[in-house]
Amino acid sequence: MTRIGYARVSTLDQDLTVQLAALKAAGCDIVRSEKVSASSTVGRDELRTVLAFIREGDTLVVTRVDRLARSIGDLQDIVRELRGKGAGLLATEQPIDTSTAAGKAFLDMLGVFAEFETNLRRERQAEGIAKAKAAGVYKQARTVDPEAVQALIGEGKGASAIARQLGIGRASVYRVLKGKPFKVRPFKVIFTVNDLYFIRCRRAVFSRWAFWYREHFRSRGAPSSLAAR
Repeated sequence: MTRIGYARVSTLDQDLTVQLAALKAAGCDIVRSEKVSASSTVGRDELRTVLAFIREGDTLVVTRVDRLARSIGDLQDIVRELRGKGAGLLATEQPIDTSTAAGKAFLDMLGVFAEFETNLRRERQAEGIAKAKAAGVYKQARTVDPEAVQALIGEGKGASAIARQLGIGRASVYRVLKGKPFKVRPFKVIFTVNDLYFIRCRRAVFSRWAFWYREHFRSRGAPSSLAAR
């Protein structure tokens, strides 16, 4: 009998350390993890690997059932697949153990409430968007065109200038450029009037010195690169 752990977080900046430690403490011989949303089972490669690997008598261990699925339909599909293989499900932070009648009942109730909470959240979000549109203050997030960002970078523009021109945040620009080779923009020199006057004076002094140097070598008859010109 093998315990296989599964850990999941929704975004890349979230940490899996707590879940991994809890699964190891629960006696899991194998632990698989991934950073992906649980709104669907599509694209969750590690979950599919666990479900394909698990055998009769094994137990799939999670910290909470919402690590497996956010909807009662997806959760029931996973539990049904586990039962079909003769495997069980165990949650370390919830009284869920499909090897017992009480654990099965609690799992079903918890899944129903989890889906109910998700639906309420979506309804509140929809109501908030409708009110914002009615008040004329709703702004839909703009999509980021990676090709447009790369094109502007090729023109030598910085992240701030690109963000202003495309109407997006600088963080969006950096996300597009993440993993891309950094292109150094040409160095621009800005001279003030005083700087230009100083450069002109120095140029005049150098010209006079070069003239004296060339004439000096000519008078001595010595070969010189300047005298040869």
